Amino acid sequence: MLPAKNRLRTSKDFVLTTKTGFRATSLSLVVYLKTNPNNPTNASNSSAPLVGLIVNKSVGGSVVRHRVSRQLRHLAATHISSIPTDSRLVIRVLRDQPNYEGELNELMAKVLSKIPVAL
Repeated sequence: MLPAKNRLRTSKDFVLTTKTGFRATSLSLVVYLKTNPNNPTNASNSSAPLVGLIVNKSVGGSVVRHRVSRQLRHLAATHISSIPTDSRLVIRVLRDQPNYEGELNELMAKVLSKIPVAL
């Protein structure tokens, strides 16, 4: 489970991350990473990385979407330590599958490799 301090909550943060962040895609997932955002919407000014999920109705019914969300939150929590501070990560689910672990690990490696060395 993701700690409360690591949850991406505002729609402005989701839009900023998906429109301007680094992106890595696969058949089932898209991972967006926005590093060091100059975003005044985060009133707490915490340096903890924030993670959010986008699971559309096209993935399945409510039960399926919630199962996928729980699975991805659990997997994302294992990657929190590798995400730079003051960054935002959004995981978009394109389709349902039994296990996302290998795919998410591969996409996280891709998106983290796109970060400039200066960060």
